[in-house]
Amino acid sequence: MYKTMQVVALEEHYWDAELSQKSPGFEASRSEWQMKRLFDFDELRIGEMDANGVDVQVLSHGAPSIQRMKGQEAVDLARRCNDRLAEQIARHPTRFYGFGMLPTDVPDAAADELQRCMRDLNFRGAMLHGQSNGVFLDNQRFWPVFERASALGAPIYLHPATADPRVTEAYYADYVKAFPMVVRPAWGYTVETATLAIRLVLSGVFERCKDLQIILGHMGETLPYQLWRIDQALARPGQEEMGFRKIFCDHFHITTSGHFSTPALICAMMELGLDRIMFSIDWPFVPNEPAMDWVKTLQLNETDMRKFLGGNARRLLRLP
Repeated sequence: MYKTMQVVALEEHYWDAELSQKSPGFEASRSEWQMKRLFDFDELRIGEMDANGVDVQVLSHGAPSIQRMKGQEAVDLARRCNDRLAEQIARHPTRFYGFGMLPTDVPDAAADELQRCMRDLNFRGAMLHGQSNGVFLDNQRFWPVFERASALGAPIYLHPATADPRVTEAYYADYVKAFPMVVRPAWGYTVETATLAIRLVLSGVFERCKDLQIILGHMGETLPYQLWRIDQALARPGQEEMGFRKIFCDHFHITTSGHFSTPALICAMMELGLDRIMFSIDWPFVPNEPAMDWVKTLQLNETDMRKFLGGNARRLLRLP
């Protein structure tokens, strides 16, 4: 059934050559197979999309992107990277869309760059990676970015990056040598990004930015599973009135990037509703094949499958 539907993969990555030179060590954690694909926008990337039935990729830069760059250097570099991504998208306009990178170290400039990405480059939102030079993005200094995103109708995708070194040392040092991925997708990324999402809700930013929409990958970084408990615990006596669950369900969307579990999908559907769940792969950190093989096993009706594979993404990102 899915072969008659447009498949939009929403968290598919690339690397910019200039930024990679300013991110020492990033190659060490990437396989040769991944590295070859991160810099490709043509036959290899599109060939693997075609071979697996992926019609559209929404491209975003890999972590940590620009979030560890500072000052005017971050502003200028983000602009150049976004321009180069727009050029690649223009070469394959029916296959690629983009999320911009934002120089969050200079929040007002980041808000302006988001506006330029949406209005001049035809991007569909922006992706932010973890903390901005050690500061969680719920800090009010970053609220100009969220205010502009709300005004523009630009979704913000919160993508993981490695935790503060102190957290890594305290939580994972005993096991990181034997199991290096425990710091990243196996667990560390989930803890970091779920914490940021919770902090955003607690910060009150959604009261200020009523139209702000946030995307979480990896089946929502465990938060759909935890929603009832978080909401109930925050409603206990002695705390400010919160309504965590309603805020989360009104302002967050999730994708399946790198998490192809039917029980997890069912839980997310029951907690959030299918309209807030979008298909993603996390290419090239995860190949296309396991994602598309999983799709073939899903027992969704035709209407829901269309929403899941592309309809929800087209609506949220306003794709043609």
